[in-house]
Amino acid sequence: MGQGAVLLCAILWSTSGLFIKLVDWHPVVLAGSRSFLAVLVLLALKGRRRDGKRMPGWKTQDRFFIIAGGAAYGATMITFVIANKLTASANAILLQYSAPVWAALLGWGIAREKPRWEQWGALVFVSLGLFLFFKDGIAAGSLPGDTLALCSGILFGANSVFLRMIRTGDTADAMLLAHVIAALVSLPFFFFYPPNYTPGTAAAIAFMGIIQMGAASQLFSYGIKRIPAIQAMLTAMVEPILNPLWVLMATGEKPAVPALIGGSVIVGAVIASSLIGSTWRRRS
Repeated sequence: MGQGAVLLCAILWSTSGLFIKLVDWHPVVLAGSRSFLAVLVLLALKGRRRDGKRMPGWKTQDRFFIIAGGAAYGATMITFVIANKLTASANAILLQYSAPVWAALLGWGIAREKPRWEQWGALVFVSLGLFLFFKDGIAAGSLPGDTLALCSGILFGANSVFLRMIRTGDTADAMLLAHVIAALVSLPFFFFYPPNYTPGTAAAIAFMGIIQMGAASQLFSYGIKRIPAIQAMLTAMVEPILNPLWVLMATGEKPAVPALIGGSVIVGAVIASSLIGSTWRRRS
């Protein structure tokens, strides 16, 4: 059941690139709209513990990491949507999936968790993949989008570090806060870039906010508690595979060959690093 939940979550997440391409709105307005609906879903699903008691209060340190994690993920969502508008969906999702490597480096500086040799090796290969991405991005004129996609990956890595450092608080609160932040940041953009509502765009935004962001978050929370983290990460790897495939079938957008090669290097490095790290932890 746990792996099935994570797999369904990854499939839902993989449709983000398609709907971002299809909805002709300003990216910040789009990101804020789907986050507003996600807030409603998460608030509706958020309740008390099974014993009827409220969750214990946060410690001061937990409060800081919940806010920091929420801010990092809120920025992750906004930069990812903008990147999808400026570059190929394959570029955006594959660059974001460099996040585990950035999490290892940021964890060293923030949580004092020194990276192991396989994580340093993954960083070398991720750097090679990034070189191929940006070499192609400069030639194709998509450098701003690729840069924002990379920033999205770094922010996503930071979010995972902050969530890992929460001790007594609920990590779901950080995810809820992230959507609140994204919705609030988007408010001024509604006045300067008013969205054009049609039945099609309304349905797309509803799906993105309620199903793709809200329900998928609950599926991931359910699954991650029932299967090992490495298994969850490997299952979620269907997202960067399906994401550009949906876009290709619907819009005909084809990622450049150097980008595909660079993305394969990045995803391969992340998978290899995770598998080696998981094996080391089991033996320890």
